[in-house]
Amino acid sequence: MRNFSLLLMIGFLFACSPKHNQNNPNSTTGKKEYKVNTVAFYNLENLFDTIDDPNTMDEKSPIMELDPKIQGEVYWKKNKNMAKVISEIGEDVAQNAPVIVGVAEIENRTVLEDLVNDSHLKDKNYGIVHYDSPDARGIDVALLYQKKIFEPTSTSVHEVVIYNLDKPDERYYTRDVLLVTGKLDGDEMHFLVNHWPSRYGGEKKSRGNREKAAAVNKRIVDSLQEVDPYAKVVIMGDMNDGPYNSSIKNILKAEGEKNQVKPKGLYNPTENLLKKKGLGTIGYRDSWDLFDQIIVTESLLKSDFSSYRYYKAGIYNPNYLINQSGRWKGYPYRSYADGQFTGGYSDHFPVYIYLVKEVK
Repeated sequence: MRNFSLLLMIGFLFACSPKHNQNNPNSTTGKKEYKVNTVAFYNLENLFDTIDDPNTMDEKSPIMELDPKIQGEVYWKKNKNMAKVISEIGEDVAQNAPVIVGVAEIENRTVLEDLVNDSHLKDKNYGIVHYDSPDARGIDVALLYQKKIFEPTSTSVHEVVIYNLDKPDERYYTRDVLLVTGKLDGDEMHFLVNHWPSRYGGEKKSRGNREKAAAVNKRIVDSLQEVDPYAKVVIMGDMNDGPYNSSIKNILKAEGEKNQVKPKGLYNPTENLLKKKGLGTIGYRDSWDLFDQIIVTESLLKSDFSSYRYYKAGIYNPNYLINQSGRWKGYPYRSYADGQFTGGYSDHFPVYIYLVKEVK
């Protein structure tokens, strides 16, 4: 983690109010200094190992459908690709890989251990928070954190209870919501990692499943705010819904404009990336959508930077993560297509936010 003076941050940080331009007598530059940390979320597109788990349907994962002779090589290439991307998110501003990384579409703790021990990430000393989910294929979510900056104090999972769309009496098992509470450089923060139910059967038919996942998040946030009305909560994940869908707008009640966020409310900074800039994290039928989102509580929007506050959101989409030719030109350069390993990365782009704090 690095410190940056206002001279470095001025065009990149605040709107230059008098408060933000006050001299800091403790600074050799005569300007205030701020710490910058990145929080990211990345759907890793089927980061599965090559070992058949008899307790899940992992044999349906793309890597298990490849020739066994190349599965090992593909696994390590895929792993390195994911590590490379994570190491770069926010690095140009924070001078560090993300302090917090929520991930989805991973099989187990083993693949995460291989991931954080890759040469791109090993020196960051990432810790892992992971629980096996009840998902039939064994798809899980997890949280990675840099141990030198974030210290977990409690972790838990919260189930999303839904039923088979075609058999209403039959339980359909999906990913749990992961809650991690801890100290980010001394500030208490809460992180919720999600991978909401898919749109299998159609968006309208499956809508209620994602609304139930959203309701689980809302209950958790409400519970945290009941204990501390100023709780700093970050919701992240692959929602399989856009910022405009009812799960986000009607259940979470997340606003896309800061001035519309009420006390204890939620702000969705990724909404305007799609709405105003036309950016997305997934491509489908020649259009972009933004299923990967990071949402924050109103407490992270305060103008007092004595503790960490939200600054800015973005989508990490450098050219090498984009198909440059062929029928998928312009789409994310995914790992698997047509039953083959492409050498690519993921069918989703990662999203991120910057958190900033004044150095005292």
